[in-house]
Amino acid sequence: MRQNWKIARFDLLRRVGKALVLVLPMFLFLSEHAFAQDELNVLRGESSNNRWLHYSDVENALYHHLADEAYQHLNSRKEHLSELESLSDWQKRQGEIREALQSIVGPFPEKTSLNARIQRTIQKDTYKVEHIVFESQPDFFVTSSLFIPNGLTEKAPVVIYVSGHTAEGYRSEIYQHKILNLVDKNFIVFAFDPVGQGERLEYNFGNERVPSSFGSPAGGHSYSGLQGYITGNTQAQIMIWDGIRAVDYLLTRDEIDPERIGITGRSGGGTQSSYIAAFDDRIYAAAPESYITNFTRLLQSIGPQDAEQVFAGGIANGIDHADLLAVRAPKPTLMIATTEDYFSIQGARETANEVLKIYSAYNEENHFEMVEDFGEHGSTEKNREAMYSFFQDVLDNPGNSEDVDVEILSDEDNQVTETGQVFTSLSGKTISDLNREKAELQFSQLKNDRENLDQHLSEIVESAKNLSGYRETESIKEPVFTGRIQREGYVIEKYFLEGEGKYPIPYLLIVPENSNDKAVLYLHPNGKMAEASESGQIEWFVQKGFTVLAPDLIGTGETSPGGSGNLLKEWHASVLIDRSITGIRAGDINRLTQLLKQKNSFSDIYSVAVQEMSQGLLHSAAISNSFSRVALIDPLISYRSLVSTKYYDPGFTAGAVLGSMQSYDLPGLAASLAPGKLLMINPVNGANGPADEEDIDKDTRVIHATYDQANLPENFRITGPQTEDEIFESLEEWINN
Repeated sequence: MRQNWKIARFDLLRRVGKALVLVLPMFLFLSEHAFAQDELNVLRGESSNNRWLHYSDVENALYHHLADEAYQHLNSRKEHLSELESLSDWQKRQGEIREALQSIVGPFPEKTSLNARIQRTIQKDTYKVEHIVFESQPDFFVTSSLFIPNGLTEKAPVVIYVSGHTAEGYRSEIYQHKILNLVDKNFIVFAFDPVGQGERLEYNFGNERVPSSFGSPAGGHSYSGLQGYITGNTQAQIMIWDGIRAVDYLLTRDEIDPERIGITGRSGGGTQSSYIAAFDDRIYAAAPESYITNFTRLLQSIGPQDAEQVFAGGIANGIDHADLLAVRAPKPTLMIATTEDYFSIQGARETANEVLKIYSAYNEENHFEMVEDFGEHGSTEKNREAMYSFFQDVLDNPGNSEDVDVEILSDEDNQVTETGQVFTSLSGKTISDLNREKAELQFSQLKNDRENLDQHLSEIVESAKNLSGYRETESIKEPVFTGRIQREGYVIEKYFLEGEGKYPIPYLLIVPENSNDKAVLYLHPNGKMAEASESGQIEWFVQKGFTVLAPDLIGTGETSPGGSGNLLKEWHASVLIDRSITGIRAGDINRLTQLLKQKNSFSDIYSVAVQEMSQGLLHSAAISNSFSRVALIDPLISYRSLVSTKYYDPGFTAGAVLGSMQSYDLPGLAASLAPGKLLMINPVNGANGPADEEDIDKDTRVIHATYDQANLPENFRITGPQTEDEIFESLEEWINN
């Protein structure tokens, strides 16, 4: 890696924690000419003279912007539903839901052999447990257990149990309690481990069995899920497919009545049970618990959760939680909720009222019910008994619905595989492997498309514009001036400009006394102050005569969520509305560029981006063609590298674009800048380490080919790790030649 720069900067720490987030420390390291951090704040100074109360919540500006767009989609959906009256209207709506769900989840994999095998059988007094492994995709193993009551004389109903976000999977005591109560009531129960849980942990270290290297299963789901979004390989799709293949397996068993299949699960299991039942018509009865609310209340409260719960483009395509239940009508469905759940009870009640309308249109109101009890996010006796009674009724298996004490199986009895983990028992593939395989196939396709470079580059720029959700700048409002600071040889002017939405873009305009009539747009992931100290890099440009505009692009600097840089909820919100943070930032970069041209009269504008800001800059530069020179410092070499790295740096995912690798990658955008001057200093791989020569050659071949075709190969330069002096020498050559 390159050496430390002798400039003030935030030291960017990246680690994957309990919530799988990017953590930015709040320590500002200053030189001997240190200045107060507050001095360069535009909106949030400690002094009342430097504080804008209207923007007191500016750290949530990106979330509010995305949520406001989501509300527009949801309001349009609500207006559409208000027009539905007859059964035929609702049946047409069901067709719309099915089409939308299939579109946003994408085509499922081909059905291949399950290769199911019973690992071992545990016999108890009143039931037996068959521990089973099957392959939902080739070499993608699913661990499961089939609980069979003793004394069955005919085909019996089965309930599929999907566990919530516990490291133990369905072996968790509360889930075992429900499973064994159902068995006690003469149901067959089929429980399987969601990927990343139970015996399907995907991020182990060697042979050590650990709960998760991310602190929670939800963290692991988002880690592989964020990676998969880039290829269009969504976490939801993979997990739904596991459930569909579980039904396939059940239909091979003689004990199972194929007309009496139910599914239930709580929390993350509520997510999966509602999703799987929405996609698989063979499931007759569904009872999702502690998940169903609606997107309006979810966005207003806790925000979108982990990747398995985020349909790509779901809200943009008119889908809400109610649709997961409505599409099943008139099949029996029970919603289970608690009044103090972090999944809004108000949203749950609103959804229940909406779903009841389609059941009423079918004249089957008795097939839909919502039950709720006091309590937080958890299971209550009342709700458990309501679930038992529901399945007993609709699956024609009458009996006592009382919740009884049961003897929980021991860890030994619950173990499916030899070592207790697929990873160490059977090897096989992880979601990370599936993501990498898809990325490599897409890379090969992109490589094949490069035979006609001009057409290829034109197509990928158009794809980048469409897939990123980039929007043209229609007009630029007058910036608001908030203060000026004098330094030796230059002044720092403080402004904010309205971005794509109503949010502000705080920025510094650093103006030298002796101008060369050129401007630099300087972008840093830690915002405008990261390199704005005296003797910092921005000052280096100013001393060369450049006017420098350094902004807090949305989600950075003063607009960073809570000052932490955690953009996970914002990323998920952008996915739901078919936008990207990169597309929004790219539009704002173009807005700032137009400001420099129109308000400040600069015709020659250079741009510099550090680390993940390079992704937004590449999109803006390729789409708008506004910069005469572009320099990228520590840029991600490619999306391919990000997806191909199992333990990747999640900081880069905020700059990723949903489904981008189906049409383009970052090197293609860089190539489209030819013949303009392009400098890449120390490109990094998906793990945020120096990209090796093989990766650099593989990913930059298209850039070299394009500059060679333009007969200006010298206009593209790429360097490896450099010392501080070497970096400045590279920048010196970039601005002068």
